[in-house]
Amino acid sequence: MAERALSVSVVIPHLNAPEALAKCLDGILAGKCVPDEIFVVDNGSEDMPDAVCERDARIRLLRETEPGPGPARNTGSAAACGDILAFIDCDCVPDENWLAVAMREMAREGAAILGGAVEVLPRDPARRSALEAYEAQFAYRMDRYVAEQGFTGTGNMIVRRDVFEAVGRFAGITVAEDRDWGHRARSMGYTLRYCGEMVVYHPARRCFAQLAAKWGRQLAHDYNAARKRAGGRLRFALKGVLLLASPIAEIPSVIGSPRLTGGRERLGAFAVLTRIRWHRAWTMARLVAGADPGRLTKAWNQSGTK
Repeated sequence: MAERALSVSVVIPHLNAPEALAKCLDGILAGKCVPDEIFVVDNGSEDMPDAVCERDARIRLLRETEPGPGPARNTGSAAACGDILAFIDCDCVPDENWLAVAMREMAREGAAILGGAVEVLPRDPARRSALEAYEAQFAYRMDRYVAEQGFTGTGNMIVRRDVFEAVGRFAGITVAEDRDWGHRARSMGYTLRYCGEMVVYHPARRCFAQLAAKWGRQLAHDYNAARKRAGGRLRFALKGVLLLASPIAEIPSVIGSPRLTGGRERLGAFAVLTRIRWHRAWTMARLVAGADPGRLTKAWNQSGTK
């Protein structure tokens, strides 16, 4: 008797991005492997994306009122019936082979959790902006996250349902939910593997403010964790000081990067790198001086592109 094929459910958190969601859904439905069901979980949009979700009978629109992509993913996962849960962000567009590769890899013995590649999608591939060049070089390095930090971003993560249920739900907005979940999974003995063939495309952030908001949330999480440890605030402050000079160490990687083309892109990437690291240092100093970490987290959730 032939073994039953694995079923797959896609879970997508959504907040005020119906046009991006439409592109994401189009990409999923046009893929070489189409999921059994797709759950779009709205997380407090001004207008529910009903029209966008009516394009296919496999799409179900749910609502989660607790802010944050983690709670939204939890709601979708609880409603899903698939053997495999596939997580993607609403502003990502999957490669046509995304799910086909994922299901091939998950059919292998011992496969539990996969993290895939996230590539930056520029507005004009022939002339990337400085922000796009920076993100092409430094952002969404899922290979490094898996190998060096023990987690993968939930914008492109595949997991067996029984593994997800064993590890437990994603944390709320005050926690870096992907890192927290990945660390819990590893502590339980599950193997997280990077798959470079499993690709989704993410638009570059439209402006520096969105990049700053992203780092603001991360720094808020790091500061909250640091101040719970003896001497943590001091080490956090010193790390901020060291950030000011850190771009110098990245010069060789920018010059020799295969991800960048030409002097203009390399110079632009380095300029944005320097600006964001100095901004991070300033933000860290403000936190140590008493700024509210919760305001940074809220700003990120309202910033649009994640």
